[in-house]
Amino acid sequence: MDCVFCAIISGQAPATILREWHDALAFKPRGGVNAGHTLVIPRTHVADAIEDPDVTADAVRRAAQYAAEAGADLNLITSVGPDATQTVFHLHWHIVPRTKTDGLPLPWAPQHTADDASNGATS
Repeated sequence: MDCVFCAIISGQAPATILREWHDALAFKPRGGVNAGHTLVIPRTHVADAIEDPDVTADAVRRAAQYAAEAGADLNLITSVGPDATQTVFHLHWHIVPRTKTDGLPLPWAPQHTADDASNGATS
């Protein structure tokens, strides 16, 4: 299997590890969207959040524990499949601290709709 996240878990690929648990780990993603952007991944390889609900539940529990310590507004996001923007096929939760003025729109957020309209896009 050629999985970059499994390589990080096994110590074969570099990463800035922020927290480790027996079933998961948190690390800084390369090219994160802001300084606090963190990924939480299960140590068990599952492709996405719907492959194994038990692994998903354990991983999101760890992500929520880590995020709760930040004590700020944030997005806790995962994607399932390439059409939903998943590019690494190992379940991972993004923790993205947010501020009102950070300029990071989500596809369904009002800022995104305004940007599309100004670029001539239609629904």
